[in-house]
Amino acid sequence: MKKTTLALLLILSCLLFMGLKLRLDRISRERVPGSSFIYMPSGKYLKYASFGYSNLLADLIYIWAIQYFGDTRIVNRFDHMDHIFTIISELDPRFLDAYELGAIIAVYDARHMELAYRILDKGLEKNPDQWIFPLQAGHYAQMLMKDFDRARAFYKKAMSIPGAPAIVQRLYANAAFKTADYRTAWQNWLEIHQSTRDERVKRIASNHLYQVKAAIDAKTLSEAMQKFEDRFGRKPETLRRLVETGILSDLPRDLDGRDYVYDPQTGEVKAPSSPWNR
Repeated sequence: MKKTTLALLLILSCLLFMGLKLRLDRISRERVPGSSFIYMPSGKYLKYASFGYSNLLADLIYIWAIQYFGDTRIVNRFDHMDHIFTIISELDPRFLDAYELGAIIAVYDARHMELAYRILDKGLEKNPDQWIFPLQAGHYAQMLMKDFDRARAFYKKAMSIPGAPAIVQRLYANAAFKTADYRTAWQNWLEIHQSTRDERVKRIASNHLYQVKAAIDAKTLSEAMQKFEDRFGRKPETLRRLVETGILSDLPRDLDGRDYVYDPQTGEVKAPSSPWNR
């Protein structure tokens, strides 16, 4: 008897929900952009109305949302996207695909990166064991926005979650290099090089270490050449002059022990080889 009553209540709830949706769908979208879902209550209230079937309701809203956001005829369809994905997360916090797809829609369709970050942050808040969310956010920040500081913060958050793949540390080290934090980049690539048993990864780490050292040495040489020019009013004829004049105690060499290439006309210093073709 109890099961029958619950079933009837569930059916009634679904009918009411469908009736509400049908009624809202009749409202002109031109007059009320996003009218088919902007009046939905909080997911917390819908959860009580679902009588224990909140996961099913989350699935239905998720499928409906995909269709809605894919309808290019609706001009302002992304205006209430945050609200709809918040409802889904409240109905089913462990609905991992919803966070990932919501972020994809926000990035590639809505062109709203901050919304994508919010959706992924919500996913991590509801699922603190899921490193995929900060990793995905870091990927967007680095590859699409070239915001390496933000990418680095996301990668660092992903690294702190047990089970995160080894590639996250490599992405973090690369982002640190892009922000000119050479010390952090060196430390991380060195740790990767020393700890991995994968020869391919070890080679990648070695190449990045070469790149980081070259950047550090280029900065050292550039500062030394500026001191030389301030003192003598000209660029040094050779890098050795920086040592002969006491500006440097010794000349840095690349990771393979070779001298850097110097052009006295331009003052440009280059590594003797590319990090990737050593």
